Order: sequence, then C-alpha cells, then structure tokens
Amino acid sequence: MSSQPSIDSVLAPLQNTLDLQREAFIREGEVALETRIDRLNRCIAMLVDHQKDICAAVNEDFGCRSRHVTLMTDIFTSVGSLKFVRKNLKKWMKGEKRSAPVPMNLFGARARIQYQPKGVIGIMTPWNVPVNMIFSPLADAIGAGNRVMIKPSEFTPKTSELMQKLFREYFEDSEISIVTGGAEVGAAFSSLKFDHLIFTGATSIGKLVMKAAAENLTPVTLELGGKSPVIVSDSGNIEEHAEKIIAGKGMNSGQLCISPDYCFVPASRLEAFISACKATINTLYPTIMDNPDYVAVINERHYDRVKGYIDEAKEKGVRVEALNPAGEDWSDRSKHKIPLHLIVDPSDELKCMQDEIFGPILNIKPYRTIEECLSFINQRERPLAMYYFGTDKIEREHVLANSIAGGVTVNDIAMHVSCDDLPFGGVGHSGMGNYRGFEGFRTFSHAKSVYTQGFVNLAKLAGTLPPYSEKVDNMMAQQIKK
Repeated sequence: MSSQPSIDSVLAPLQNTLDLQREAFIREGEVALETRIDRLNRCIAMLVDHQKDICAAVNEDFGCRSRHVTLMTDIFTSVGSLKFVRKNLKKWMKGEKRSAPVPMNLFGARARIQYQPKGVIGIMTPWNVPVNMIFSPLADAIGAGNRVMIKPSEFTPKTSELMQKLFREYFEDSEISIVTGGAEVGAAFSSLKFDHLIFTGATSIGKLVMKAAAENLTPVTLELGGKSPVIVSDSGNIEEHAEKIIAGKGMNSGQLCISPDYCFVPASRLEAFISACKATINTLYPTIMDNPDYVAVINERHYDRVKGYIDEAKEKGVRVEALNPAGEDWSDRSKHKIPLHLIVDPSDELKCMQDEIFGPILNIKPYRTIEECLSFINQRERPLAMYYFGTDKIEREHVLANSIAGGVTVNDIAMHVSCDDLPFGGVGHSGMGNYRGFEGFRTFSHAKSVYTQGFVNLAKLAGTLPPYSEKVDNMMAQQIKK
C-alpha cells in the first residue's frame, strides 16, 4: 500500500540544494558581468541546440501542440528575452546616480544606487507555456547575478523531465537547478527561505504560495491571470478587429493567462462581428480534430471544465456559436480537443463569466456606450491584460485613463508581452510585482543605497551636535516652514 511522502522527506533534498546554491553564491562574491553573460549564453545554446527535443516533449504533454506554436511562444520568446538582457546588462549594472541633499552636495557628498543580486531565487512555473515561463523570469534572475531553483508544473512531465536533464548538462546544481514533482513538492518548495520567489499560476494557488513565503518574509512576485477584457470600438474595421481577436484567442487554444476572456462588441455590429469570427476560423483552422496546428486542451480534467461552461450556457438558453467549420464531432475526451466557441451575451451568474476561461471560449458582450464597458470592467477584479480595438484616439485614451489592468495592447492581442522592454505583471487579483527587462533586473536585485560623505564635517560646522543651542533652533526654523 503506497503512502504520501512525508514533508521532511520532500523538503530535505530541496533544502540541501538551496544550501548548496547559497554557499556558492556567498563564496563567489561579486558576480562579474562576464559570468552573467556566460550563464545567459548557455541558456540560449540550450534552447537553440535542443529545440526539436523541446517541441517533441511539449507536444507529447499536450497530446497535440504544433511545433510552430512551441517555437513561437516558448523558444523564440525565451531566446529573445535572454538576448535582450544580455544586450543591456552592462548598462543596468552601472547603477544610478541620485541627488545628495543641499548643502552637503556642495561639499563633495554623493548618492547612488548600487544593484546587487539578492542570492537564490525560486521560480514556480505553470504548464501552459512551459518553457517560456521558465526562461523569461530566469533571464532576469541570472542577469541580476543570482542562483536559481525552478519548480515546473507536474502537468507537463515530459517537458519538465527534459528541462531537468538539459539544465544538468549545461549548469552545475549550484548555479541553476530544476526540481520535479507534484503538489507536495510545490508546497515544500514555496516554504523554502528564498531571497525572492516568483510564482505564475492560478490565484488560489498563488494565495497559498504567498502564505508559505510569508513565514520566511520572502519577497514574492505573483503573476496570476484573471478575466482579460476586450473592447471593440464602434470605430475602425470590424472584420480586421475580429480577425486579430480570434487569432489571438486561438493561440494555444486560449490557454494563456493573457488570453481574451470576454469581448465587448457594439450591439449594432454584433452579427457582423460573429460572421467575421466564423470567416477567420475557416481560414485559420478549417478542421479541428486532426489538425496539428490546433492545440489540444492540456488534459481531460480541463476538457471537462471547459465543456461544462458550454453545456451550462446551452442549458440556460444562451446563444452559443461553435466555430467548427467542418462540423466535426469533438466528444472524444481522450483527444481533449474543443473547437473555439462564442458564448453570446451570457448573464453574470454563469460560470463562464465567473471563472477564468483558460480555454477555447470567448464570451461576447454587446454594448451601447463605452461607459457601460468601463463600468462592467471596473466593478470586477483587475485583469492581467486588457485590449482595445478602434481608431478613435480620444475614446482610446479615455479607456486607458479610466481602467486598470496589468498591461494593455491596442489593436492587437498580447503584443505588449512580446516587448522585452516593457514590464510584465498583474495588479490586485491578477498579481503583484513584475519582471521582464530592466524592471525584471530590479525585481531580482537589491537596490542598495550608498551615500558618500563630503570633505567637510557640516554637522560640526553648523552646530547641530550636542550640546544644542539657540543656533539649532534658528536653523530649524529657517528650514521647517511652508
């Protein structure tokens, strides 16, 4: 009879690796630019040299995931992030000059920020983009000079096993280490005393990770997703807007934390929008079930979850449009493929409007005024991403100024995430903190304040040392005033 491993048996090897990395970090001392670039280069070489194996492993985990999707969303994006850090690292490491106070600055005082690596960083990654979610924060963490431990999702075991094997070929465990396992390993991992922990995944798990990290006062970055809205303006070309939205929603079958979740469409143009969505699917995915370009839902549990949203909407009499050009039967759970569905004007109590979809469903909400859209969005938890489509610049700026989201793309889907020079992260319910580029470098660095005193002892000269006299009172009166 099998039994669950004890907490100690799971935690002990993790703690040993953490101790190994922390000792190596302390022994190394200042982390040279050349060392950091070498680690970035090894990551790039790993991805370039083993891209075929990586694509095969991800495809096996999903059941059907086009190598082109993995090349674009996992490998290309990861290599791009690593190269961006490599290109800018020398500049970032110089630190920043700050202003010393008057009058000390007149007598040689100087102030600056010195960026130092924090030590050992923990990275917990999800299954949906299993390679990029390792390398995107990893690029920032090793660029900042840290050692790193990584816990990938147990839902992509072939990819995780391959990543573990490759990292052992390219790095010492004292530099970067991958640990695999289920929920018990994840719980133990989040309880380690890291110098910073970043988690990407479900909000419910993020709360547990943050609670565990709080026991060690470990700083945490959380990227949690949520229901990302789209506003289609009455301005612009409705067919072009629909094409980009459906292409973006179809990417990875909607299994992206920044995937559009519900879409506001002008009521007067609703049918034109739905027709354009159908036309786009006919072009992109003329078939579904045996189409290698159409990504499967990750497993049967998520298949049942997504199908349940569709079934509930139909049972409630809500209009559901299946974007299934060939009219294929998709009831075989073992293939876990679901055509993209539009749920038109769902009521708020439906699960498809309560839960993050994270699958091939797009809710369509007809509207009459932009204020309706903003009111709906602002009454709900703040999303990780938001999208605006239209040519009305005044309306666009009004939407941006009167809504809050982790990031925004205008007239396309998800492109803000492809920009390495923009920080990526959520706000409120969709997460906290950010990474990517210089902001990522700062997230995984300690910004140490350094003040260098000038050549005059101003405290003694000004008479601000004890015993205090009327001179101090007069000086304070001159300074403390409106």
